[in-house]
Amino acid sequence: MTVPVHSKLPDVGTTIFTVMSKMAQDHGAINLSQGFPDFEPDQRLLDRVIHHLAHGKNQYPPMTGVPELRQAIAGKFRLEGGLEVDPESEITITSGATEALLCAIHAVVRPGDEVIVFDPAYDSYEPAVTLSGGRTIHVPLALPDYRIDWDALAGVLNDRTRLVIINSPHNPTATTLASGDLDRLAEQIRPFDCRVLSDEVYEHIVFDGGRHHSVVDNPELRERSFAVFSFGKTYHATGWKIGYCVAPADLTVEFRKVHQYNVFTTVTPMQWALADFVREAPENYRELSAFYQVKRDYFRERMEPSRFSFLPSAGTYFQLADYSAISDLPDMEFAEWITQEKGVAVIPLSPFYRDPPDTRIIRFCFAKQDETLARAAEILCAL
Repeated sequence: MTVPVHSKLPDVGTTIFTVMSKMAQDHGAINLSQGFPDFEPDQRLLDRVIHHLAHGKNQYPPMTGVPELRQAIAGKFRLEGGLEVDPESEITITSGATEALLCAIHAVVRPGDEVIVFDPAYDSYEPAVTLSGGRTIHVPLALPDYRIDWDALAGVLNDRTRLVIINSPHNPTATTLASGDLDRLAEQIRPFDCRVLSDEVYEHIVFDGGRHHSVVDNPELRERSFAVFSFGKTYHATGWKIGYCVAPADLTVEFRKVHQYNVFTTVTPMQWALADFVREAPENYRELSAFYQVKRDYFRERMEPSRFSFLPSAGTYFQLADYSAISDLPDMEFAEWITQEKGVAVIPLSPFYRDPPDTRIIRFCFAKQDETLARAAEILCAL
């Protein structure tokens, strides 16, 4: 007799990123769907990995992360923003940003608690909330510019609200939060016993002279926030799955309780290599915005003759586009059609919503070689 499995995540299927990347592979399509570069990390960083592999850095590091890497991160905060972050009590190295997000959620969310997310929301947030016994409250970002609807947020904040999740630069909309947005958030949550989880993995990819505003920069929010970052996004090494969380000491204690029984620790030689590279090559992350702005502009220029209508892209390596002049198909069907029949894989926006709006918007990833972008644009311009 087969015993039925009672799923803890009955409504969760395979992530849209996996679905579309597999579809791209199956149909030989150019993959502008999943957010990863098709170019390699800086050779200097790879050389440091090789060095540490060959010099004994192959056993377990400390649960909290290699001290030299945590110190390098603290030095980066000091160098770039004049901020003092304690590497011992406020920084934890994680196995990717996704692990950090899950640990932060489980550190503070209990059964019956409510967690607010802003739709379209990155798809790992709600499953982690569900596994913790919490309830996800979806607040749609205001169209057409995908900004926080402050009245809508005020309408759902209550004594059960335990966490508000924000994401800037934002995936999938490529928008960014201003410092005034963080001030407004601090004001609205002030009366409530809740925390903030700030997903800042694209911190170094902000365009047109803009600046990334972190909860770590905001004195009031910093006291009650987890901030999550990604080396994979910064150094073109998404497959390494190394991120980190910055949080005040009391929250870090709870975060580490979850982290140590989740993955315990993170791959050793890469941590040592990153420690070297963060200290020795700050120009690498400082030049990242300019690097990707060139990519964005190159792609948009090649797409100028197309019938797609591009939305603003203020950060990340994503570009939203309205395809309503091309097709009336819902976005998932359009994404399948353009991947299978035309040979360019994209991401639909509806999977990022609880209740998708009636729009015709898809997401392109432009973290690709110029020739890849040019070949994709040629196909897309012919639609």
